[in-house]
Amino acid sequence: MVKAGEVYRSFVARGGQRVVLRAPRWEDLDGLLDLINSVVEEGALILRDRLATREEEADWLGRTLASVEKGNEVYILAEVGGAVVGSCNLSRRSGCRSHTGDLGIAIKKGFRNAGIGTEMIKTLVEEARRMGLKVLTLGVFATNETAQHVYRKVGFREVGRIPKEFCRDGKYIDHVLMAMEL
Repeated sequence: MVKAGEVYRSFVARGGQRVVLRAPRWEDLDGLLDLINSVVEEGALILRDRLATREEEADWLGRTLASVEKGNEVYILAEVGGAVVGSCNLSRRSGCRSHTGDLGIAIKKGFRNAGIGTEMIKTLVEEARRMGLKVLTLGVFATNETAQHVYRKVGFREVGRIPKEFCRDGKYIDHVLMAMEL
């Protein structure tokens, strides 16, 4: 079991930045709040479309740390120069789907296209195997071709689409469903 703050690995990203991939700890609250709110403010293609309050983020982090401790979730932060610049998670489903996990990821603007997301997802895939998972799933906006490219590169493939599931700025966007068998 991974302990709070434990390092999974470190590497040098394109551009020469040293990146540390590690488990979250309570002290990451403000860094995580800054990450999610910066991604929301940018209008990035994620499900969240409004800023989080510190209280909401604290509630979420408490639930996340408890889920990680129970072994139901893996959560990885990307840290550059002591700042949180990315996060990703893998949540085990329950019941007859307990052999599957759902993946999510967010990376701060200015840190994308540097290999950070690829390394985060590869690390999650390794952890999924350790957890005994057999299938990983994720959803992505159809217009987010960069993310889809990264997912394909690590082994995900498109398995379906939900037409017009999202509406952003008055425009409907398909939801692309992707999966990877381990």
